[in-house]
Amino acid sequence: MGAALGRLLAPGDVICLSGELGAGKTVFSRGIGVGWGATVPLTSPTYNLAHEHERRRDKTRLYHLDFYRIRGPRDAATLGIHEILEGGDIVIFEWPERILELLPAERLWIEIMMHEDEKRALTLAALGARHCALLTELRLALGDLL
Repeated sequence: MGAALGRLLAPGDVICLSGELGAGKTVFSRGIGVGWGATVPLTSPTYNLAHEHERRRDKTRLYHLDFYRIRGPRDAATLGIHEILEGGDIVIFEWPERILELLPAERLWIEIMMHEDEKRALTLAALGARHCALLTELRLALGDLL
């Protein structure tokens, strides 16, 4: 599902991944990177807080940010989030609930919930016309998987 989403992303898209520790946010992000065409695999940015990725076919960048260790919006603002969001690139936020005040109004929010037997349930919510269209495209791309 992450790879399918990655193939559909366009400059300016914002993906918010929410869920408990160990729910699979970074695994989902890694799939997005594969589908998008990142030149190196996405890994957890928990200790670096932010990773910047490139792909060969154009100059679009993908930012993967993890706010698990952030205490709140004030801490996150010092990391240059406004500049990243204004750059028109693609941004994936893990633990976005910690910085709600800094998030753009338009985004795709994905909540990953753990269930027994290593299964996951995902809830997707699109805010804004572009992200609603993205969600529709994803549904069409996944077909019977949803």
